[in-house]
Amino acid sequence: MVTLRKFSCYRNVTRAYTRKSKYKTKGYVKAMPNSRLVRFNMGDVHKTFQYKVDLVSKDKVQVRDNALESARQVSNRRLESSLGKNGYYLKVMVYPHHALRENKMLVGAGADRMQTGMQKAFGKVIGIAARLKEGQNIFTAYVDKSGLEVAKEAFRKANHRLPARCTIKITEINPAENSNKNEVENEIQMLQG
Repeated sequence: MVTLRKFSCYRNVTRAYTRKSKYKTKGYVKAMPNSRLVRFNMGDVHKTFQYKVDLVSKDKVQVRDNALESARQVSNRRLESSLGKNGYYLKVMVYPHHALRENKMLVGAGADRMQTGMQKAFGKVIGIAARLKEGQNIFTAYVDKSGLEVAKEAFRKANHRLPARCTIKITEINPAENSNKNEVENEIQMLQG
């Protein structure tokens, strides 16, 4: 049965190392798995809100894509069921791009004749993770004053799904910032359109 390896192996942020070579046989990372994080913007993208609620990491840590997806689903479900589809805007602020590798070792009788040990032990890519810095936003929700408590509760539930200690930061949005946000969104739509 295939299971996920314990995340304590990958939680700490170390130097990123990817073996790239001009020779195909020596390029060790053959392919990257697809991200399980499927949506980055949820709710009403175009509406202007009064408050911005951030889930901020207190640690320098790596977070697997399936943990981010789980936290996203929990917080989005809570916001949508309480505020409706047009009562909030939730944005995922990180992207899982870092390759997690494992050099699989066999155990049991005859295993010594079936593996090379630590020779060429770069490891096969088994998953991807996002690297978080201390003080970095993981999720951002835009809500009105009536939705503040719901957003805080949604992020509290999402925090339980993540391997990092997090804090919730609330910011009141000035109307001038809202107009700037709308201008930027309009420019993005024009470029995409």
